[in-house]
Amino acid sequence: MTKTKKTEFRPNDYVVYPAHGVGQIISIEEQEIAGLSLELFVISFEKDKMTLRVPTNKATEVGMRSLSSPDVVSKAMGTLKGKAKVKRAMWSRRAQEYEQKINSGDLIAIAEVVRDLHRTDDQREQSYSERQLYEAALERLTREVAAVSGEGESDAQKKVDAVLVSRAA
Repeated sequence: MTKTKKTEFRPNDYVVYPAHGVGQIISIEEQEIAGLSLELFVISFEKDKMTLRVPTNKATEVGMRSLSSPDVVSKAMGTLKGKAKVKRAMWSRRAQEYEQKINSGDLIAIAEVVRDLHRTDDQREQSYSERQLYEAALERLTREVAAVSGEGESDAQKKVDAVLVSRAA
């Protein structure tokens, strides 16, 4: 591995870890694991009260990335405005696809899940599993929007809600 890969992320940087969403690198530490000395990113996910340690040389392999740029965020918001694309496949198959999109860490794919699972008041109610996937995707989206824009999560939530409501109108 080249040195440039390791120093891509620094302490206090916000990063996106595909399976957990937005976290902040607290530090980079050395640990001895199974007789090998490993350099690890220590990532804190404040909202989940979770700390994750990722080997620095594996960070990009596991899909860890920097926050999206503001133009990617605006593309994701544009995706939310689109018409929901609900495939006629079995729910278990669709749920699996949605889960993969959420865990991909790709903001636009997450926005697609939010768009496809969003329900307005006049539409039929969501099933429990639909609601779980929708809320997971919505939370990932709003956390990253908040981190990129530097505003609070509640402000980001209002932005996303405004886009979803305007689409329904």
